[in-house]
Amino acid sequence: MAVEERPINADLPASKPGEKPDGQALPATKAPAPRAAKRRRKPIPTAIKAIAGLFLLAFVFIVAANLGGRGGDGGGSEAPAPVSEAPSTPAETPASQAPEELGYPAFATANTTRVGGSDPASTAAAVALATYPSTKSSQQPAAVTLVDAGDWRDAIAASVLMAAPLGAPVLISEAGGVPEATAQALDALDPEGDKRTKGVQAFAIGAASAPSGLDVKQVGGGGTAGAAAISELRDELLGGAPQHFVIAPAAEPAFAMPAAAWAARSGDPVLFAGEDKLPTATAKALARHPKTPVYVLGPSSAISSDVVREIGKIVARVRRVSGEDPVANAIAFARYADGDFGWNINDPGHGFVVANSAEPLAAAAASPLSASGTWGPLLLTDSADTLPAALRGYLLDAKPGYTTDPTRAFYNHVWVIGDQEAISMSEQAEIDELAALAKVGGEP
Repeated sequence: MAVEERPINADLPASKPGEKPDGQALPATKAPAPRAAKRRRKPIPTAIKAIAGLFLLAFVFIVAANLGGRGGDGGGSEAPAPVSEAPSTPAETPASQAPEELGYPAFATANTTRVGGSDPASTAAAVALATYPSTKSSQQPAAVTLVDAGDWRDAIAASVLMAAPLGAPVLISEAGGVPEATAQALDALDPEGDKRTKGVQAFAIGAASAPSGLDVKQVGGGGTAGAAAISELRDELLGGAPQHFVIAPAAEPAFAMPAAAWAARSGDPVLFAGEDKLPTATAKALARHPKTPVYVLGPSSAISSDVVREIGKIVARVRRVSGEDPVANAIAFARYADGDFGWNINDPGHGFVVANSAEPLAAAAASPLSASGTWGPLLLTDSADTLPAALRGYLLDAKPGYTTDPTRAFYNHVWVIGDQEAISMSEQAEIDELAALAKVGGEP
């Protein structure tokens, strides 16, 4: 159905999301190695300092805008306000301030910030430093999570370790070594471990390598078994069952990507299922918590109704959240609400994250942005040059507006993930326009 291109006034009530009912032994982790002698903190590289400082500045402006928009109580007289919308012309950041290969957003606008490294490792490093500037100890994470660049399932599932109270951002590693961007980020973040992580400084998932000098907990597995092992680790660290499970398609990464953002925001583990088969590791993980509700992410073409019914025989409640393609699927998840499950974002005043559906590691790399700052769902584009009509319509539905005073309005902010080969400058500019605050009613 065509979407009317009109700004939505922040004062209008939010539309109610719908829900779609659908009838329907873990691998042991290795014991932590004896704790190595505490590493001497290295000086933070100049490039990393620049990234962290500039990201921190961006966060200050975003948070200040949101606090200003939510601060009015409607009482008292209002100061005179401009009647026209301020321009939101994109402004290019000087490349000399921070190198593009380390993920600094070389192109930012009034309503968007790009994090686009030359590879997933540099993008993840930049996101981690945006979340934890690490200029003082209170800004450092207790631990980080290292995932293998060759296993997107492990990466998406590991996003759950970013959720409170653990707060362990995802960094990209490899089976054969640690990428330079990841090593530099680790030096800057300097995780020290604490009671929340049981002293562990880094969780290494599957084949992911970890640098020496860290107290590392290796989490075995890989693929569907790796996700189950991560779920077990989450239970061990938090000492209890999760509120919900998300089952994502094991063979359809684009449909699974939005689960990473929700896992980081909620602490709900991500498990995987095939189109026509429920893996043994997933079934065993569900059987450990039969009273925990399960939400299947993706259409029946990715996870069949037979699999959903099989899940229903293990747990008391299972429902499906889906769209017919990855773009629509991500929007459906962003809109969805069922009790305390789901983003339920159907109105202005939120953060969003946009990535290309062809890059599943970007979902894990960006997941800390959904658990900090402007907390928002992951949305997808399937083109580097053209914004999908469904995504444009959704952003129009959530477009913020004001009637008299823009300083008392709600604001949207969008993180754009990836370089220009993933999302072009022109597409980012269109996203900026859709996120911009607009005047509603009265004189133009």
